[in-house]
Amino acid sequence: MNGDRSRQSDSREELAPGVGVERSELQFTFVRSGGPGGQAVNKLSTQAQLRVAVGAIEGLSERAARRLRRLAGQRLTKNDELLIQSQTHRSQLDNRRACLDRLRQLVAEAIKEPKPRKKSRPTRAMIEKRLAAKRKQAEKKRERRARRLRRGDLD
Repeated sequence: MNGDRSRQSDSREELAPGVGVERSELQFTFVRSGGPGGQAVNKLSTQAQLRVAVGAIEGLSERAARRLRRLAGQRLTKNDELLIQSQTHRSQLDNRRACLDRLRQLVAEAIKEPKPRKKSRPTRAMIEKRLAAKRKQAEKKRERRARRLRRGDLD
């Protein structure tokens, strides 16, 4: 029976605790990296591009899937697929791993429940402090107005 479990895990990529995707749903393509390179820059396709449908990720709640779509931003295609690219390394294997790491980071961020905002009210002392400052400012303006009228400085 343990052999069955290991075969199942071989076909599934774990993205976060309880969240994974079938390896057959991960579509990797490799293209030539941009930027300066050297002798091999126009010969080797080392940039990795990973496509995975958001719906294919198992174990995500609907709310987490919505957060994932929002976090993905421009990496989300019209077909509801995540497109993650990496060209930081000089080998396909390392760039492929980097794509998977970025996917894991996105999923980990998406499954975190945001802390609910608690309504807060200003304390009585803060309200009194604000009103005292307003009274002080009004008194300052009133004093200037009175001084100007006493001197006869009319606009």
